[in-house]
Amino acid sequence: MQRVDTGQWRMRAATQRQIGHNVMKTLQNVMFTLLVASVPATTLPAPTSAQTDPRVLEIIDEVDRLMRGESSTGRMRMEIDTENWSRTLEMRVWSLGTEYSLIRVESPAREAGSATLKVENEVWNYLPKADRTMKLPPSMMLGAWMSSHFTNDDLVKESRIVEDYDIVISFEGDRDGEEVWEFTMTPRPEAPVIWGRIVQQIRKRDRMPIWARYFDEDGTLSRTFTFSEFGSLGGRLVPTRTVIQPADSEERTVVTYLELEFDVGLEADFFSLRNLRARR
Repeated sequence: MQRVDTGQWRMRAATQRQIGHNVMKTLQNVMFTLLVASVPATTLPAPTSAQTDPRVLEIIDEVDRLMRGESSTGRMRMEIDTENWSRTLEMRVWSLGTEYSLIRVESPAREAGSATLKVENEVWNYLPKADRTMKLPPSMMLGAWMSSHFTNDDLVKESRIVEDYDIVISFEGDRDGEEVWEFTMTPRPEAPVIWGRIVQQIRKRDRMPIWARYFDEDGTLSRTFTFSEFGSLGGRLVPTRTVIQPADSEERTVVTYLELEFDVGLEADFFSLRNLRARR
């Protein structure tokens, strides 16, 4: 793996953060709520844009219903590989719709109890060693979540794909022996996002996501999400492995779902600062 100078890497990261502040905020997801539901989560409002074909909205809604319950809980492993170090975390996750999520580190022991709470557009982190709860300010939303290649803002904006982007089917047909759709998502003029374009591929036979590519305002590929190892968890077919790969390095973050249950009866009051600090 090619190594880069740490100072250059920091400068590049700072530049990317500044770009984000100067243009717009970011979105997630489809992807989408990988961290909290292992799948693209797109809350489907009534169609408001003449630019998005109703057929596209129908497909996205179907994908959403196939892969996301009203609530979910599970365990996941996150492997982070950077230029200078690697680490593995195992976490327990809970979600309710697209507005509430709680993610708690279970291992390694030195980080157990660290947690992130999302309630609508706000995010809190809990650091057990310092017994400190911190609400993330806007200036930190583009920072790395858990030192991974996900951002804090990915956790907040994952439900706004349909609201912030005009979506068209840019390809429909055979790719490597698989019938797929490819959707191109272009931000609406006043949308609070930083991506210049998102392209997503979904296979037709079971509506599973294959990959999503994020491009900056100049049209340069910034990062790619790749979904694989499709299997049954919680009685549903889901991609159990997701890789996020920055375009300008060999770094990556890999998320693997170990357990997943849907429609587990969670209520909004479960997602509280008290539960954020709990060690269970």
